[in-house]
Amino acid sequence: MPPRTLIIGCGALAREIKALRRANDWQALDVRFLPAELHNRPERIAPAVRAAIQAARADYEQIFVAYADCGTGGLLDKVLLEEGVERIAGAHCYEFYASPAVFAALAEAAPGTFYLTDFLVRHFDRLVTRGLGIDRHPELAAVYFANYTRIVYLAQAPDTELEGRAAAIARQMGLEFAVVRTGYGGLEATLKEFVLKGPRRGASGAAHVGASGAAPVGATGAAPAGATGAAPAGASGTAPGGSAWPA
Repeated sequence: MPPRTLIIGCGALAREIKALRRANDWQALDVRFLPAELHNRPERIAPAVRAAIQAARADYEQIFVAYADCGTGGLLDKVLLEEGVERIAGAHCYEFYASPAVFAALAEAAPGTFYLTDFLVRHFDRLVTRGLGIDRHPELAAVYFANYTRIVYLAQAPDTELEGRAAAIARQMGLEFAVVRTGYGGLEATLKEFVLKGPRRGASGAAHVGASGAAPVGATGAAPAGATGAAPAGASGTAPGGSAWPA
């Protein structure tokens, strides 16, 4: 039997990673997911990933981390360098779903774009409305979304019900709406590369599987300068004092 391999991933990617595992019959691949809510406190992502790696080290020959930088400001890469583990290339999941080139074009066209994925559409109420306290203090919505002009739904799977829910979120926020059908994007290619070839250890810095052509950590597309409070789920980059969503 081939040596077992582990992916430690963000809970926001769980459905997609499990689907890829089934579709590709990756029987020697195990997956473990950390809570998606860590994105509301991105400073906790790197320590949580380190703890998961160290807890699994004795049982797996290969470990891969299915996170982008996710608002950690390079802290995740520091941990991965010390642990000798790779991650997905890019600043956030919007980039690897859409591809660096497409995401850069979206961000340039409208810097004040709020991004949704299938996961965020499904859990918008829990992670944004309740998670950021908008249900208790509705006036916060105007603060969190003051600098946004549109919502772009990056759709992983064809689902008219999810698309309708994403459009309803845009109407609720009074924002323009667009859909970009990404499929699994770079997530699928990256995991296939890892599973088939095994991880490559970088000589300096944490190596990023699928890094070719990727935008650097901290890629543009964050909410315009002047945003106050925590960046809501769907904001790329990290706003002052706040969260970074997702992956």
